[in-house]
Amino acid sequence: MELKKNPKADVGKNSSLYFVIGLAAVLGLVYGAMEWKKYDKSNDYDISMNVEDQLDEEVPMTEQIKTPPPPPPPAAPEVIEVVEDEEEVEETVIESTETSQEEEVMEVEEVEVEEVEEDISVPFAVIEDVPVFPGCEGSSNKKQCFQDMMQKHIRKNFRYPEIAQEMGVQGRVNVIFVIQKDGSIGNIRMRGPDKNLEKEALRIIQRLPKMTPGKQRGRAVKVPFSIPITFKLQ
Repeated sequence: MELKKNPKADVGKNSSLYFVIGLAAVLGLVYGAMEWKKYDKSNDYDISMNVEDQLDEEVPMTEQIKTPPPPPPPAAPEVIEVVEDEEEVEETVIESTETSQEEEVMEVEEVEVEEVEEDISVPFAVIEDVPVFPGCEGSSNKKQCFQDMMQKHIRKNFRYPEIAQEMGVQGRVNVIFVIQKDGSIGNIRMRGPDKNLEKEALRIIQRLPKMTPGKQRGRAVKVPFSIPITFKLQ
């Protein structure tokens, strides 16, 4: 048996119309949602100005600037009295200093001019007669003998400071001294790595004996001399 469709029961008959109506409704809802505006509740604010509070404010006192008093007028100049020169002034007579032929001329004795000894200092390397160390009087080479005796004196009087040994301090102390015109030792200066080593070097030089002074052109002069003293731990 063949089934037949009822034309009145056709579901898709007006589907296009329903689609248009639905689309229009949706567009209307979307447009209404986009144009929807919502306002906050307005609060009442007191915007009135309290004029009395402003009028009650204290006005700051302005400082009055006092103008300084005008300076006093300048004092009137003293009246100078002009006195007439009635008194006679004695004139000063200048006598001539020229001698006449009648006056006797006194003879002047010769004036002796004392020679001032110059404090000359001549280096040890260039002096004519070097200072003589005690014991070198009969040596033919007094300069070499002087240096040998200096080394002998240092070795004889050398003592390594105990405090320097404990601290492990060593080095070379350069000593400069001057053999004066009377043969004494003076003006001792030294420089080294430690004060204790410098103090020991000073003690050694101070024990030097008095020497025969050096001479330049037959006159005794000061002779500076320098020597290094080495302190080395074993």
